[in-house]
Amino acid sequence: MTLVILIAGTTNGLAGFGFALVGTMALATVIDPATAVVFMIIPILAVNLSLVRDLSREELRTCSRRFGPLIGAALVGTVVGMVVLSSIPNGPLRVGLGLLTLGFVATAQQRIPLPEWSSGGIGAFAQTRVGMLGVGGISGLLFGGTNVGVQLIAYLRSFDLSHGLFVGVVALVFLGLNGIRVGVAGLLGLYPSRIIILASVVAAIPAVIGVAVGKRLRVTASERARRLVVLGLLTVVGFRLVGGGLGLI
Repeated sequence: MTLVILIAGTTNGLAGFGFALVGTMALATVIDPATAVVFMIIPILAVNLSLVRDLSREELRTCSRRFGPLIGAALVGTVVGMVVLSSIPNGPLRVGLGLLTLGFVATAQQRIPLPEWSSGGIGAFAQTRVGMLGVGGISGLLFGGTNVGVQLIAYLRSFDLSHGLFVGVVALVFLGLNGIRVGVAGLLGLYPSRIIILASVVAAIPAVIGVAVGKRLRVTASERARRLVVLGLLTVVGFRLVGGGLGLI
């Protein structure tokens, strides 16, 4: 589990995203998927806290105002998604997580051209306050139940932010979401035991270490290399989840 968290953290530091997706999906192949989702909440919070510190105070204020409706709607959707999580059967949850992972790989790859909407080109309306409320609510619902936030990442990419600012904004959004998820998970009794909570807190350490390593690698790694690492990992994990959910593995 420590190795999984380290790799996921390095992936996030390298590419600016991927920690929740890689970590949750990899853990879900060996432990109960619902437990994997809640286990990753605290490490995700720690990772985003370390990344959001890269934003200056002015950037932090500007981004908070600009993306406030998105964050607010996503918070509401996240709570609803967490309430639904406990009622989803194990097998279908594994298959669903795997298909979501492979779907992200399909839309993120650049060899096969896809429709504009599939890669986050969702029009000017989606970038308005009303559009942010819709995108935030639906994305929060999915994120709350699965830790899958790629739809939010694709949406934020449509704003053509610089890589450094993009990483910071993504961290800011997910910092807010995971801050409330820690309390909600406790109130809903989603943690199977106190040992899981303690292990989740301890897992924040290798998560932050992995991010630091990934940040150093980011300076020398090309965009193509970063993409290859992330998509390669997610492809393997996605197929394993689908196979496990269908009883093939």
